[in-house]
Amino acid sequence: MPAQRPRQSEPRGKGRPRAFDRAQALNKALEIFWRQGYAPASVAELCKAMEINPPSLYASFGNKANLFLEALRHYEHTYWDAPARRFLAEADVYSAVEQFFQEAAEILLSPETPCGCMVVLAAVNISEDEKEIIAAVRALRLATKTMFADRFRRAIQDGQIPADTDVPALAGALNTLLEGLSLQARDGLFQSELKAIAAHAVRMLPPRSQHA
Repeated sequence: MPAQRPRQSEPRGKGRPRAFDRAQALNKALEIFWRQGYAPASVAELCKAMEINPPSLYASFGNKANLFLEALRHYEHTYWDAPARRFLAEADVYSAVEQFFQEAAEILLSPETPCGCMVVLAAVNISEDEKEIIAAVRALRLATKTMFADRFRRAIQDGQIPADTDVPALAGALNTLLEGLSLQARDGLFQSELKAIAAHAVRMLPPRSQHA
């Protein structure tokens, strides 16, 4: 969001708190969770990165778990909502898959972010008692698989891929490849190498239907 200009007539006094930028705070929390995972990230480290004190964190987000969940939603909205819309809007399913995975490789190794996908990498070392977080991460992974499946069913209706295509298996295979790309990004691959792997996504689709 645009930075607010300070009012010239009301200079900030020594004891006046700085305005709280929620999006900026979430970006800072996101980086801590991304690099360390949920459990190892301490409230003290999160507060230091977000430049707030613990009472402010609890007042704004409730607790560490709620902060993580909001950071997760912020991550999905910031990095993946637009590519998902483009994937679903592309008329040709082969182009849709090819473009989505090439864009994914760019996101996963963007210099603006830590390497890899938060959904895959940040939700580690989570206690079984953190049922809400486990369910949220599982739901996000399922949503991606469902997105692939819905697009492939539409491709069948459009006559682009054969009617006997095993949609659940194909969607699961592409989702597994996407999660694997995240791990490869974390291992330090160059973007050219990650894109070369991503290029195999479209090759996993069945041959184009002869009626297309």
